[in-house]
Amino acid sequence: MPYIKTTTNVKIEPATADVIKAKFGKAIEAFPGKSEGWLMLSFTDESTMYFKGSADPCAIAEVSLYGAVNPAAADKMTALVTDILAAELGIAPARIYVKYDGIENWGWNGANF
Repeated sequence: MPYIKTTTNVKIEPATADVIKAKFGKAIEAFPGKSEGWLMLSFTDESTMYFKGSADPCAIAEVSLYGAVNPAAADKMTALVTDILAAELGIAPARIYVKYDGIENWGWNGANF
């Protein structure tokens, strides 16, 4: 039940979103037991964002997971997400945040896991 919400101040073309989707689908496997089969993604582009006082290209990817976040897997995922967003959106790695939330209660299909 992973969910990745990406917000950026750059334009994401539909074809680029598809590439990021596919790459995030592989990257989520950094977390044991997680796969693209349960991955939900959302993209918010051209958002008004400032980082370090500048409106230069930047992004934040918020990764939510059912259960606890494994620190070693998060380290690996941060590297992957940063590489993906830098390559596909041209954002400098030093202007990308990756945030993690472990969720205790997660609902789907009318019930909670």
